[in-house]
Amino acid sequence: MVATDKLFAGSIPEIYDRYLVPLIFEPYALELAERVAGHRPQRVLETAAGTGVLTRAMAARLPQALIVATDLNQPMLDHAARRQAAGGIEWRPADALALPFEDRSFDVVTCQFGAMFFPDKVKGFGEACRVLKPGGRFLFNVWDRISDNEFADVVTEAVADLFPHDPPRFLARTPHGHHDAGRIRADLQAAGFTDISIEAVDRVSKAGAPIDPAIGFCQGTPLRNEIEARDASRLEEATKRAAEAVARRFGSGPIEGRIRAIVIDAGG
Repeated sequence: MVATDKLFAGSIPEIYDRYLVPLIFEPYALELAERVAGHRPQRVLETAAGTGVLTRAMAARLPQALIVATDLNQPMLDHAARRQAAGGIEWRPADALALPFEDRSFDVVTCQFGAMFFPDKVKGFGEACRVLKPGGRFLFNVWDRISDNEFADVVTEAVADLFPHDPPRFLARTPHGHHDAGRIRADLQAAGFTDISIEAVDRVSKAGAPIDPAIGFCQGTPLRNEIEARDASRLEEATKRAAEAVARRFGSGPIEGRIRAIVIDAGG
């Protein structure tokens, strides 16, 4: 991972929330929130909350619970707090690798597509283990390989063609770079977890037009930082190229593509 992989600033949070949340994140947020609710927790810690799609889904299912939603990236957290001002949610900046909470203070720790960004996976998992009460659960998801996530794969290749000598690889490198189930299990065991369930979950990603995933990935993620670092004047061109590639693969009207995540449920 490079430093810009964690930089979600400027207009990125708003574009991310407008385009990518309904495109790829919401289906898994609903699924993960159901899993969390199934444990009937009273205190939930969410790390890497982003713009709050999982937070909102959990709040709807757990009206009596306290949800502490954290993120290292303040602009994302600010956007999330503006979207969801209801009671029962405490918004706090926090590093998942150094959580500012006491030992054994939460029934569930959850993380929606954030563990891939942990620079030290074992340390991040260890912090989740530390703050869980006895019998508590750590539920999180990560993206499977990029070839199993069709829109992201097509956009990545289209942008790479625009910069053949130095292709931007953010999506493949980081969001889709931590999918080895054996490695995930080993890291969780090293962090102190013993009861671990790992499964692949397929969903369908839907967009109204090819431009939607193009804007979402090219302008609503740190892929934008990579494009602009190479040539800031070509961001719109990269977005257009990506939209054209998506249209060639999936059609010019409403489109659907496969997405696949890995969902993990771990306890001590």
